[in-house]
Amino acid sequence: MNGLYSCIIAISMYSKIPMPNVEWTEERMRYVMCFFPLVGIVQGAALGLWLHLALDVLNLSVGAAALTGAAIPLLVTGGIHMDGFLDTMDAIHSYGDRSRKLEILKDPHLGAFAVISFGVYMMLYLGVFHEYLSLVLREDRGDRYFLYAVPCLVFVMERAFSGLSVVTFPQAKKKGLAAGFGGAAKKKADSLVLLLWMLICLGAGAAAVKMGCRGAGTAAGVLLMTHLAVFIWYYRMSVKQFGGVTGDLAGCFLQVCELAGLAAAAVLLKAGLMGGM
Repeated sequence: MNGLYSCIIAISMYSKIPMPNVEWTEERMRYVMCFFPLVGIVQGAALGLWLHLALDVLNLSVGAAALTGAAIPLLVTGGIHMDGFLDTMDAIHSYGDRSRKLEILKDPHLGAFAVISFGVYMMLYLGVFHEYLSLVLREDRGDRYFLYAVPCLVFVMERAFSGLSVVTFPQAKKKGLAAGFGGAAKKKADSLVLLLWMLICLGAGAAAVKMGCRGAGTAAGVLLMTHLAVFIWYYRMSVKQFGGVTGDLAGCFLQVCELAGLAAAAVLLKAGLMGGM
């Protein structure tokens, strides 16, 4: 029963999906990170459905599909991870000592560097997403469905890595969201489940290959390696500059992973290493 409560807490905390209210006890928080990737599935399904409607049914322009599509991940999550990205950018660009950076993470106000970083991030995100959709349109209409699902792999993998960081990385603070979930977690069990999520993503790529999706296995492997590279950067940055992870830093990691994953998918498609059926 506590597993069900952990699932409800994970979805209600990290998305805007309506869920029943439950009490947050230590027992119910133990497996929250195990269910975190489920939010990525919902996010990916919503985005994939929009891309199908926009490009195949409504015949919208790539620009309109990309602009609206870029908003869907933020709408599903309520912007909780983008909030962490903005706070992290303010903290990093303060060039203060560790204690000062941690204070900035707690500050609810946005600084100039958060605004600048958001603008740069969204321009890069829209550029990558627009390029990806432009390449998708070169495929036959019936061959696009795997390409619509690729962002789902990105969303699920990044949350598996993020959850792994919360339960295994050192904590920068004794109190806070990451510290609460990390402290309550059954670290060994949670880590194994999160690794299983990554294997499921690789298995989905292998299954897509058998269904005739060209380059699906390569795409899943490259996305995993891309996320791993960002994960290593995230660990070094968080430990060096903050002494460990916080909820804001985990949110920053997710946003950077999302951009890097979509960029990797666009490169694969551009290079002809991934395609439709």
